[in-house]
Amino acid sequence: MKRLNYLFVAVLIFNFSCGGGSDKKAEETSSVESNTTPKSEEDEIEETIAEASRDIVDIAGETATLSTLVTAVQAGELLETLKGEGPFTVFAPTNEAFSALPEGTLDDLLKPENKEQLVKILTYHVVAGKVMSTDLSDGMTAETVSTDRIEVSTEGGVKINNANVLSADIEAANGVVHVIDAVIMPPSE
Repeated sequence: MKRLNYLFVAVLIFNFSCGGGSDKKAEETSSVESNTTPKSEEDEIEETIAEASRDIVDIAGETATLSTLVTAVQAGELLETLKGEGPFTVFAPTNEAFSALPEGTLDDLLKPENKEQLVKILTYHVVAGKVMSTDLSDGMTAETVSTDRIEVSTEGGVKINNANVLSADIEAANGVVHVIDAVIMPPSE
């Protein structure tokens, strides 16, 4: 970083000594330097949604913070379904959300013998249709693909059951993704 600062100062001195010391050049150099700051998780998510022609699976696959979800979708053999025409609304838990599950839970769910349980949990995160954040209201419920219901809360930020929505309205060619900070569990039968 020190080297970059020295380079920045050297460019400014050179520009001024050669008569090219316009404010525009300094602004351009400064903006290049400011673009080197680390990206937050939300910035990364927003950058991966630039093209609406990608489907839900493409978006999740290109978002590093959703890689565990992609692994689970593959294990549950739901890739083709979520690449389908839709539209679907997916409440996508981050990697940290999966890490917060009790120790060993994710490993157990990913085993072939537990595929049915994994699919039940994953389909609890999917609603048929395209539901944008502007369609949500406090206290509303929605039926998920698993046929169980989720509840929406808008008090103090949008929540799906007890999961906070971190990033909303990530549009895909076949629906929309809302990134959440917890894995929501269907009610026990």
